[in-house]
Amino acid sequence: MAEKENINVKEEEKNSLAHEHKHELEKKEDIKDKVEQKDEKKDAKKEVSKEKPKIKKEFAVVRAPSVHMSKRHGMYICSFIKGKSVDKAISELDDVIILKRAIPFKGEIPHRKGNIMSGRYPVAAAKIFIPMLKNLKGAILFNGMDITKSKISSAYANFAPRPQRRGGMKGKRAYITIEAREVKK
Repeated sequence: MAEKENINVKEEEKNSLAHEHKHELEKKEDIKDKVEQKDEKKDAKKEVSKEKPKIKKEFAVVRAPSVHMSKRHGMYICSFIKGKSVDKAISELDDVIILKRAIPFKGEIPHRKGNIMSGRYPVAAAKIFIPMLKNLKGAILFNGMDITKSKISSAYANFAPRPQRRGGMKGKRAYITIEAREVKK
C-alpha cells in the first residue's frame, strides 16, 4: 500500500510539474508575443518616420557668437559680401587674404587700386569669415535649397561680450550672423 501511495504521490508530482511547466511555457510564449508586438510597433514607427517628407526651409543661417575680430572689420566685410553668392564671396575673401582685393572702408583711409575709393585688407578677419561661409554653404545644401540661386541676404556684426585685459583694456570680440536665401529669377 505504501508503494501505491508513493506511486500516486509521484504521479501527482509529475502532473503538478507538467502543469507548472505548461504555465512557464505559456508565460514564455506571452513574453515572446509581447516582444514581437513591440518590435512590430517599432517597425511601424520606423516606416512612418521614413515616409515623412523633408521640409524645405527658405533660408540658412550661420552664427559666430564670439570671434576674435574687430567689430568694425566685421561690419565692412559683411557689407562687402552682402548680395553675393557664397562661392563668389569665398573667392573674393581669398583675394583679400593675398592682398589682391581691398575691402571698402570709410574714414581717413588711403585710396586703393581698383574701383574703390579707400579700403583696407583685413586678412585675419577674412580668415575667420571663410570657414563661416563654407558652413553656410553646407547649411544651404542641408536645407534643400538650390546653391546656384542662393544669395547672402543679410550679414551683420555686433559687439560680443569683451574679455578684460591687463591695464583695464578690453579685448576685441564680435558676434557675426550671416543669412542666405534663395533668389527667384
